[in-house]
Amino acid sequence: MASRLDSSLPETTDDDAPQGPSFAELGVPTILCDVLSKEGITSPFPIQTATLPDSLKGKDILGRGRTGSGKTLAFALPVLARLSQSKQERRARHPRALILAPTRELALQIQATLDPLAASLNLRTMSIFGGVNQNPQVTKLRQGVDIVVACPGRLEDLLQQKAVVLDSIEITVLDEADHMADLGFLPPVKRIMDKTPKSGQRMLFSATLDNGIDVLVKRYLTDPMTHSVDSSQSPVGTMEHHVLHLSTKDRMPILVDLTSAPGKTIVFTRTKHRAKQLAKHLNDSGVPAVEMHGNLSQGARVKNLSAFSEGRAVALVATDIAARGIHVDDVSLVIHADPPTEHKAYLHRSGRTARAGNEGVVVTLATESEQRDVASLTRKAGIKPQVTTATPGHSILNELAPGERTLLSKEEMLEALPPVVTQGGSPRRTGGAGSTGRQGRRPSSKSTSGSGRTRGGAAGGSKQGGQRGRSGASPGTGRSQRGGGRSR
Repeated sequence: MASRLDSSLPETTDDDAPQGPSFAELGVPTILCDVLSKEGITSPFPIQTATLPDSLKGKDILGRGRTGSGKTLAFALPVLARLSQSKQERRARHPRALILAPTRELALQIQATLDPLAASLNLRTMSIFGGVNQNPQVTKLRQGVDIVVACPGRLEDLLQQKAVVLDSIEITVLDEADHMADLGFLPPVKRIMDKTPKSGQRMLFSATLDNGIDVLVKRYLTDPMTHSVDSSQSPVGTMEHHVLHLSTKDRMPILVDLTSAPGKTIVFTRTKHRAKQLAKHLNDSGVPAVEMHGNLSQGARVKNLSAFSEGRAVALVATDIAARGIHVDDVSLVIHADPPTEHKAYLHRSGRTARAGNEGVVVTLATESEQRDVASLTRKAGIKPQVTTATPGHSILNELAPGERTLLSKEEMLEALPPVVTQGGSPRRTGGAGSTGRQGRRPSSKSTSGSGRTRGGAAGGSKQGGQRGRSGASPGTGRSQRGGGRSR
């Protein structure tokens, strides 16, 4: 099972190989270095190497880098180190550090990264977000916490109720500030920041400085040390980009073909309805899939993401809500089933693969009416994809997603993704995930060969020289895991 620190896994290029100083040489306390070492994290990534010497000294930081470039540990380590050295004591309702995140998924994953590190220093953490009962959050605040990871909306509610007070905040972090701007969170972010002491340390991380982010920098950061690791437009070097020109009638058969290959796949759509529709089609076709979009409750989101992370679901069908803040290991294929409308969305979606030094493949499905727009957005993104006119059974499909295709029977689908109860009280499997069920994908018993209902594909599937590898099956799973890359 993946480490709890895996949420901080960065996207890397071939130039990001471990080099330079260690965490200890950068000034990270020994006790935190020991925790990192136990998790197999021994070499800092560029954004961490660049920012830690300044952030550990208490300087304000402006960090620029694409989503997933290792920013979580870049701010988590100085927050923890400096709080552990502070003379201020923990008090009820008065946290000492605040980390603002645009989505609840990201808030939860930041907390998951913090928890084992904070435990070694006897520091308490919690996350605050909407969509769930606020009472447990209020209770934790009353008991006293050191670090709060929060989404702006719910935090403002609790501030108005005086359930939390920010006058003791020593360090404030704004993570993915540009995404907060995209979601319209800048006004509440400003109101929240205004309640934190001006004397505190502040760190802002963003892929870009447009949409008003520059205003935040000027208003809240004092003589910030600026570190730019890469721009939001820089493609990941270990990523292959492909565009498949196809007919409308061939879109679904090709989607089923690609997602039924070994490995984890994220499928992006433009609308919530479309995500629900595609997840249902994949499930009906024998590909265990779950949804991720804004209409789901927090509980459903957590269950679905867990099913995908654990391998019970092999496809995650998502709107752009998942393009940022959701970090799942070993996603070897991203499919734009519906091409995004602008190039930044393309880059953020595509960034869910090729993480931690591994390879990844990005495929955009484009019908005739979409081909001109797709060519424009890839050009703006600085991408030169390989373009192929594809039909079901085309050899390019096995090149993009190597390995034997596997489709589950209805019984096996129920075993992998048990029914969940909807708000109306009726059981439903499509797009949802229960908390039980065997991990991995077993071949269907309805096989002419005795090894599952499969469609032909190259065995092994691992490619040389930057190609997507899906070899090395994990025990108990029918889908292979990608090998290679650093374990972080």
